[in-house]
Amino acid sequence: MWAIFTLILAFSSGTLSLDKLNMCMDAKHHKTSPGPEGLLYNQCAPWKNNACCTANTSEEAHSDNSYLYNFNWNHCGSMSPKCKKHFIQDTCFYECSPHLGPWIQEVDQSWRKERIVDVPLCMEDCHSWWEDCKDDFTCKSDWHTGWNWNSGFNHCPAGAKCRKWTDFYPTPKSMCEQIWSNSYLYTTHSKTSGRCMQLWFSGENPNRKVAEYYLNSALQMPSFTLTSILSLAAASLAMTMS
Repeated sequence: MWAIFTLILAFSSGTLSLDKLNMCMDAKHHKTSPGPEGLLYNQCAPWKNNACCTANTSEEAHSDNSYLYNFNWNHCGSMSPKCKKHFIQDTCFYECSPHLGPWIQEVDQSWRKERIVDVPLCMEDCHSWWEDCKDDFTCKSDWHTGWNWNSGFNHCPAGAKCRKWTDFYPTPKSMCEQIWSNSYLYTTHSKTSGRCMQLWFSGENPNRKVAEYYLNSALQMPSFTLTSILSLAAASLAMTMS
């Protein structure tokens, strides 16, 4: 009987929380909670009204070999400016967005306690990112792990050869889903659909409504489960009192 009520409490205090619509993940450079940051730099500026990043983080997001992660975009020669633009947008989205709650998961890593998994990206973002990078070069398909960090910055691991982008990522889908260990999910949704997250935008942040849609969708099944648990609890209570 107590197990049933424990489950009810878990649903009411955890899964049903609307805090996931406006929160910051527990990671290396994120703020504890989102708020205004009027001085966000360049490509991070769209988040200035409500951000999980600081002004310093936004400025470093635009630097090669920045102190944020000591990550070297130019590990296979100089990355083209049109390709690098998307990685800066990707960094701003990851560091600054306050609406990633539905996709945040706990992890046991030295540099963060939470990460994002399967964030549904708009088709236009994946395709434009891939198109602008397809003539660049890299030596790995998953950029989260497996680098040589002996110098303090990432270099290609022993035996890995720099090859054309399309050798590792033949399609926009393969790039968006593989490059950061399934942080992103490729979708066929357009930016006007309200069903996908935009890596960059102008004006009001459109991603809150998207997060709200997915949070509500995720809550539908638990709500039915909760109804079943309540019915079971009532039946058990009636049997105990009879």
